[in-house]
Amino acid sequence: MDTSNSDPKRELLRHTLATLAYRGGKAVRNAPDSFADFHANESVRTPAQILAHIGDLMDWALSMAKGQQAWHNSQPLPWNEEVQRFFVSLTKLDDFLASSEPLQATPEKLFQGPVADALTHVGQIAMLRRLAGDPLKGENYYKAEIVAGRVGADQAKPKLEF
Repeated sequence: MDTSNSDPKRELLRHTLATLAYRGGKAVRNAPDSFADFHANESVRTPAQILAHIGDLMDWALSMAKGQQAWHNSQPLPWNEEVQRFFVSLTKLDDFLASSEPLQATPEKLFQGPVADALTHVGQIAMLRRLAGDPLKGENYYKAEIVAGRVGADQAKPKLEF
């Protein structure tokens, strides 16, 4: 896509989705088999439930962007399928944002609702990894190679972990 004539708000939203893919990918990558059903306590969603919710959020964002708002509460798929759904839902939303199709919701509303919520939930998954005894390495995300359009499972290697 030629970004020289694109809407800067759409491009920032696309960069945010790429950030979500990068951070979310790190949070779910190489998780132990038992992680999907880890319960911190009875009132906390499992990682699989949270990841399913993130997929629902991205589907909701796409429906709003198309002007056909629809919400679904999905039951979690098996972990690897839910991880795949995460990246597929990001890709579908990013593809729409990269297109010339008009947005039926403002970028600000898409960000403040489903996208910001998804970022919060990725943080929850990362925290649950620590609580489950499999913490992620910290990272200087400012140095990370995150680019709009890279929303699949294939992400750049970390530049500076600690």
